[in-house]
Amino acid sequence: MPLIDQNSRRRRPTGLIALDETAASEGYTLYAPLTGTGEVYLIDLHGRTVHRWNLPYRPGRHARLLDGGTLAYNGVLPGEEALFPMWHKYRGGVMLHAAPDGTVLREHRDPLQHHDAHHLDDGRVLYTALEPLTGADAAAVRGGVPGSEATGGTVWADTIKEIGPDGELLWSWRAAEHLDRDSFPLHEAYAREHWPLINSVTPLRDGNVLASLRSVSAVVVISRDTGEILWRSRPGTVSQQHAPTELDDGRLLVFDNGVFRPGHDVPYSRVVEIDRAAGDVVWEYHDPAREFFFAPFMGSAQRLPNGNTLVTDSPSGRLFEVTRDGYLCWEYVVPHFAGYGESEVRGLFPSEPNAVFRAYRYTAEEIPWLEATA
Repeated sequence: MPLIDQNSRRRRPTGLIALDETAASEGYTLYAPLTGTGEVYLIDLHGRTVHRWNLPYRPGRHARLLDGGTLAYNGVLPGEEALFPMWHKYRGGVMLHAAPDGTVLREHRDPLQHHDAHHLDDGRVLYTALEPLTGADAAAVRGGVPGSEATGGTVWADTIKEIGPDGELLWSWRAAEHLDRDSFPLHEAYAREHWPLINSVTPLRDGNVLASLRSVSAVVVISRDTGEILWRSRPGTVSQQHAPTELDDGRLLVFDNGVFRPGHDVPYSRVVEIDRAAGDVVWEYHDPAREFFFAPFMGSAQRLPNGNTLVTDSPSGRLFEVTRDGYLCWEYVVPHFAGYGESEVRGLFPSEPNAVFRAYRYTAEEIPWLEATA
């Protein structure tokens, strides 16, 4: 070992960094280290682990808690071939429910699932997957780096599926069928292997579907009835964004990564609220030193009961909470550094990161089983 650790993130402090208990929203924070083998942690505001799950698959992005104490977890299906160079970075394939003691209650497998799988309390799962486009269908996709298709000239296009508790298909949507190629072109710097790269999908209160299309920098609302695009963010509003969610007033909270943001020579990330009626950004948070907070990929934001916002700075494993006026009142850096246990990912990311995809905060009232298992 060298005298000085060459991992720049690991040289910095980890664990609890800052806490103002008079301003922070009470509760417990859930996260799954992406470099782990299936560990999920629940920590209190002081950074102490109050519960842990050990699951049989490495994370296929993230975990959430459902009503009744069930853990919804997206894992990576072992032994799959890479569809294209970056596929192993964000593929999943296993969507499971686990009890507080880690017992797997049920699981659904789809080797083409990636990024997001949104588990609902009634047992349904809404998730993103892929289908291959070849020939004229692949050529019709606009933008991207010329000649950068997957093997055989394939463009892997996104689909969205909803399944029931028993795995039956309830609803599906195809980008190839419903997205206009000219209106949703790939950014010129992106490979043509995957279009439009949907990294988040969630149901809205009106039954329609909210989705984030990273490689075309668009947040869209999809009609569940017809599949048409009912609304899209105004071009230039967000750049390579993640994790839009619907707020109580109908606005959208979005983690805006800021890669290739038009008109900005120095990239930075921010969290924004978008008014759907006007399409305007009506609130945003960025670090006072804008360049300090920049997540080129991944990231999420959650509006908390007291009006604060929990932010996941994913690549840095940095979780923090800010008030409405931008006061940072809680900060925690994930202390779990590891090399990816599987060579398929270690080849893409040779460092030992502490990344997480998303973190979630829960009140004590939402997890009454915790006291019984303590």
